[in-house]
Amino acid sequence: MTADGRTQVAGGGDAAEDPAPYFVRHVFVCTNERAAGHPRGCCKEKGSIGLRDYMKAKAKAMGLAGIRVNSAGCLDRCELGPTMVIYPEGVWYRVETRQDVDEVLESHVARGERVARLMLRPEDGP
Repeated sequence: MTADGRTQVAGGGDAAEDPAPYFVRHVFVCTNERAAGHPRGCCKEKGSIGLRDYMKAKAKAMGLAGIRVNSAGCLDRCELGPTMVIYPEGVWYRVETRQDVDEVLESHVARGERVARLMLRPEDGP
C-alpha cells in the first residue's frame, strides 16, 4: 500500500491505474485430461466438459451479461474435481451435477452470494 492509501501492485503500479475489468465474472472450468489410470484422476473423466457446456448455455439462457465461462487446463486440484474457479473473487467450487451448476450460476454469478456446500478451501485436498 502506498503512503496515500492506494494499493500498489507488482511491477510498481497501483490498482487505481488498472483498467476496468472486461468481464464482471470470469468462470474457469477445468477440462484437463490425464492419461487413463493416472493416480490423481482428471476433471474431464469426471464430466467437466459436459458441465462446462451446460454452464455456458445456462448462463446465456439466464441473460447473464458480462459473464464468461471458459475451459481451463489443469487447475491442480484433480482429486477434488470437477473443479472451477470464479474471478475476480477467486472462489473455487466442486460441481458434480447440473443442479450444482445451476446453484452456482443463480447464487454466485447472478447475485454475488456463495454456495458454501460446494466451495473448496485452500486446505481441501488429497
